[in-house]
Amino acid sequence: MNGLLRRHDAAKGRRSNQHQIPTTAMQITFDQKRNALLFAVHLFWAGFSFAQDSTVISLWQNGAPGFEQLKTQPEQAKDWWVRNINNPTLTVFFPPKEIANGTAVVVCPGGGFLNIVFNSEGRDPAKFLNSLGVTVFVLKYRLFRMENSPYKQENPTQDIFRAMRLVKSRAKEFNIDPAKLGVMGFSAGGEVAGWVSYRFKENHWASHDDMDTLSARPAFQMLIYPGPLCVPDSVSSDAPPTFLLAANGDDCCSEPIIKLVEMHRKAKVPVEMHLYEKGAHAFNMGYRSEFITLKNWPQRMVDWMKDNGWVKK
Repeated sequence: MNGLLRRHDAAKGRRSNQHQIPTTAMQITFDQKRNALLFAVHLFWAGFSFAQDSTVISLWQNGAPGFEQLKTQPEQAKDWWVRNINNPTLTVFFPPKEIANGTAVVVCPGGGFLNIVFNSEGRDPAKFLNSLGVTVFVLKYRLFRMENSPYKQENPTQDIFRAMRLVKSRAKEFNIDPAKLGVMGFSAGGEVAGWVSYRFKENHWASHDDMDTLSARPAFQMLIYPGPLCVPDSVSSDAPPTFLLAANGDDCCSEPIIKLVEMHRKAKVPVEMHLYEKGAHAFNMGYRSEFITLKNWPQRMVDWMKDNGWVKK
C-alpha cells in the first residue's frame, strides 16, 4: 500500500495521471485487489476534498450570449487538459479564513486556445496563492483554435472582461476587496490576461447588463511566458503594475516580455521582469523543472506581491 501511494504521490503535478490497474480477475491477486480498492478510496476522498474547497460559477447564467444552445455540451478532459469549453466558468479557490487578506486573482491557464491546462496552470497556482491568503478564480475561457470551433478571438476576450466584472460585482460575497483584484496568465492565458490589462477601457460586452457597467481593469497583472498576442501597440499610463517572467530559451514567449517591459518603462508604468537563462516554454509553477531558478520562480512573484502590498510581508 505504501509503495502504491508513493507512486501516486510521485505522479502529482505531471500532466498525465493515468494509472493502469489490471481488470482481469485471473490476473489479480487478493493483495492487488485490496490495494486497488484502497487506492480508489484514496482518489475518491482526494477528489471530494478538491470539490469542497472550490466552487464553480458560470459567467452567464443562461450560457454565453449567442451560444446559449451550446451550454449543455459537456467539456472534454483527460490527463492535463480540458477542452470543448462552451459554458465559460470561474472555479473559485478560497484561502484558509484565518489568513485571507482580501486580495484576489483571476488566473488564466494556457493551452494555445486548443486546450486549457487546468491543473498545472490553474489549480496549482491557485493553491499556491491560497497559501498567501489570496482568493483565486481560475477561468475556463472559450477556445477559438480548436478544430471546427464556432468561436473567434473576441469570445475569450469577452470571457475575461466578464470574469473581472463578475468577481467585482460579488466582491462582498467572496470577502475580497475589488480594488485588490488582479489577473495572472500563462502562455495563451497570458494573452487573455493581457487583453483585459491593456484594453480595459474597451467594452467587449457579449450582452449588456448591470454587471457590465463595472470597470474590468485589474489592479495588477502577472504574465508568465505570455504569448505575443498580449503585446499592445502601446501601454497607457494607467495600465496596471505588471510582473513579467519567462525563460530565454522560449522561442514563442520570451520576446513578448522584453517588448512589454520597454513599453512599460516608456509609459512610466511600474514593471518587474525576470528572464531566466535556463529553460524553455511551459515550466508551469516550476515544480518539475530541473533548474533551481525555475523551481524557485514563484518566490520572486511573492517578493513582488509583498513589495507592492498585495500580500503581507
